Amino acid sequence: MKRMFSVAAAAALLACGTASAQQINAKIGVLTDMSSLYADATGIGSVIAAKMAIADFTKDHPNVKVELVNADHQNKPDIGTQIANRWFDAENVDVIVDVPNSGVALAVSQVAKEKNKLFLISGAASSDLTGPKCNANSIHWTYDTWMLANGTGKAMVKTGGDTWFFLTADYAFGHALERDTSAVVVKNGGKVLGSVRHPLNTNDFSSFLLQAQASKAKVIGLANAGGDTINAIKQSAEFGIVKGGQKLAGLLVFATDVNALGLKIAQGLSLTETWYWDLNDGSRAWTKRWRQERGDASKWPAMNQAGVYASIIHYLKARVALGGSPDGKTVADKMKATPTDDPLFGKGSIRPDGRVLHPAYLFEVKKPEESKYPGDFYNLKATIPADEAFRPLKEGNCPLVSG
Repeated sequence: MKRMFSVAAAAALLACGTASAQQINAKIGVLTDMSSLYADATGIGSVIAAKMAIADFTKDHPNVKVELVNADHQNKPDIGTQIANRWFDAENVDVIVDVPNSGVALAVSQVAKEKNKLFLISGAASSDLTGPKCNANSIHWTYDTWMLANGTGKAMVKTGGDTWFFLTADYAFGHALERDTSAVVVKNGGKVLGSVRHPLNTNDFSSFLLQAQASKAKVIGLANAGGDTINAIKQSAEFGIVKGGQKLAGLLVFATDVNALGLKIAQGLSLTETWYWDLNDGSRAWTKRWRQERGDASKWPAMNQAGVYASIIHYLKARVALGGSPDGKTVADKMKATPTDDPLFGKGSIRPDGRVLHPAYLFEVKKPEESKYPGDFYNLKATIPADEAFRPLKEGNCPLVSG
């Protein structure tokens, strides 16, 4: 009897080993901005981050086979939707990652829901993605407009910047960032004196900056990103806005933007990020590899690209734990049930609304004379704990959250 039990146990163990070693196939699509205002903070750098995540994971899991594809959505929701539909329907893509531009991301999120696929958001910022527009097939990494507003916006009001005027990118992201920051300004005793909306990817900010200057607001909030933020800051220097006593609040500023501007122009900017290449030994080691893959010594990675890496690592862990199931909602549920842990963001968690929780950091851009080596951009002013960095779950109006 004892021998029969041993044989049965051995057979069971063999079956488990076979199951754990079964081949798992995944196809990942990086949908990004390859050619326009967000290309530096996402684009080819996000594709490289995805390749690094796949290489790191499959090194320890040789039974996992991953195919990677990428495409440029051109910052147009209709093009993003077309690509997502084609990938899901005809090309067997299991998950879409990155997607800078909240308008495109909101559209792709709906496609993922309809097809029961998975969408891992790193490049888009609108807090609506985990609020009223949330769904069970989307998970939001890296940052959002609520976090940015409550990091940079709150800090500037608390240090005397109590009157604001907004320069806002005229689409979903800019609207959400202005809305969330305005709420923070008012909640903390400040006033919003006005705003002006500008077209996405505009080159001439002169009329918008003149309106902001004329408002006499203490703070001009830049509710835009990427090339728009860079152009607005450069042109504000030409108008002497900061020298005239007004402050600029870059509500979404990436290390790539600071690199493009140079410290002479960017110095003194307050900004909030969830990852910075020079934050710790792990981020520095990862950045060294990323820059080697990038092949351009003038480039530094942005938090969006770190988010692409982290989201793919966690996704592949869930696929292995499930034995390979590609079902979007099933994988999303497993990802939410599993604590996050990766070399870039460390330990964290995913809430029922799809919001990934990790700390955020309030930085100030260094003066040129403070910078000790290439890429030494920031002074760390404060660390915002994960449970304070993002909007409380009950305040998001996500339909997945009862009560």
